[in-house]
Amino acid sequence: MRAWLLTVLAGAAAGGMGWGIRGQYGHETGAMIAGALVSLTLVLRVCPRARLLAAARAVALGTIAIGFGGSMTYGQTVGLTHDEALVGNWAALRWGMLGLALKGGLWIGFAGLFLGVGLGRRRVGWREIAVVMLGMLALYALGIGLLNRPFDPARRVLPAIYFSDDWRWEPDAALEPRPEVWGGMLLALAGGWGWWGLIRRDPLARNLTLWASLAGAVGFPLGQSLQAYHAWNRAAFREGVWAALDPVMNWWNWMETVFGMTFGAILAIGLLANRRHLAVDADPGTLADDLPPAVAAALLLVHVGMLVCCEFARVPAVDMIYDHGPVMGLIPLVAVAGGRQWPFFVLLPLTLLPIAGKTLRNLAIENHAISPATGWLVYLVVPLLLANWLAIRLMRQARDERTDARALAAALAFDTIVYLLLNFAFFRFPWPWQTWTARTPNALCFLLCAAILLAVASAASSSRRGAPP
Repeated sequence: MRAWLLTVLAGAAAGGMGWGIRGQYGHETGAMIAGALVSLTLVLRVCPRARLLAAARAVALGTIAIGFGGSMTYGQTVGLTHDEALVGNWAALRWGMLGLALKGGLWIGFAGLFLGVGLGRRRVGWREIAVVMLGMLALYALGIGLLNRPFDPARRVLPAIYFSDDWRWEPDAALEPRPEVWGGMLLALAGGWGWWGLIRRDPLARNLTLWASLAGAVGFPLGQSLQAYHAWNRAAFREGVWAALDPVMNWWNWMETVFGMTFGAILAIGLLANRRHLAVDADPGTLADDLPPAVAAALLLVHVGMLVCCEFARVPAVDMIYDHGPVMGLIPLVAVAGGRQWPFFVLLPLTLLPIAGKTLRNLAIENHAISPATGWLVYLVVPLLLANWLAIRLMRQARDERTDARALAAALAFDTIVYLLLNFAFFRFPWPWQTWTARTPNALCFLLCAAILLAVASAASSSRRGAPP
């Protein structure tokens, strides 16, 4: 099989598994699973000889940025295309698909922008990241004010352009409209793209943002088309093979899985089409650590504390400030751009922490599927200890300027295995030889995707061992 086709297949597998698993964990931190898997996979396939620290920074930037879109509400937008009350309403279907295309394009567009910034030929320092992000946050607030306001559902006052369910589609229904923020995301992404793509003339950031936006704009409606077809054509699923398969199909999770496969494949094509702009031989002198270690450590403590509060404590004052994707990404982006330790922490323990915590909460605390003591050990303590051990090992390897991106094969293998196993536990262990549940088909799909990613990691690791010193 041609190398480019393998890269596209690997990107699809990473996106399908990552975004499908994200569905169980949700929001900004759930999306970072897909960000890590897709970014790691594409870097290993497209620029394996990039220097380790530069590659890790690029992957971490893409991982963080894909979380921004988690602030956008989309459940009711999906509902416009398949809710029982709206089946047969072509206008609602078209409007819902348009909204999904917009939100999907913005969601993945941020990942393309920052992955492009990380892999581009010009090193972007932490000061530039900080200034641009503050500007993007200002645009985020401005965009919400301009495009997502007014919002007063008690008096049925909604924005002029509104992609969630409202009384236009269901005049007599008791609805609970959701506040949208896509306008803020649009202006923020346009601002970042304008700075790096046009003013700083970074061709990779410029082009990869467009490819990623296309990937999300195609992927979200395509994935939802599967679920909408099922809702609109239920009679077709009452006979033949579908009559047996339909009861065990989680159509929502398949929507997410297809979305992920699509954007992973298209983003892979976009990166391959722009290989000439990659900084595969970055000058090690441009990778100097310019953020004081004490500051990087302090930022780590602040971010972890705020993250834990947002995900598990629900402190209103913290939520009001930090529970917005672009705000949550500010500290990690600055620290990744300026330090040598943060990229590896993002790829491993920082992305894992909320996922492991949510698995523990669901299985040991909310549903008592396992004893709390065992749950803490198996689902949180051991995975985080291993993630930190591997992160520290990669940090040490990065000190050797001869070490290249192929060392990240270990991170890809670890992330693939740990997220597969945590999700399998979250699915209540749907073994295929037992009675199938609505989780079994997705679990088998994720297993196939994981096999492809482990093959990518194994090939990169074998190549590294066979390389000359």
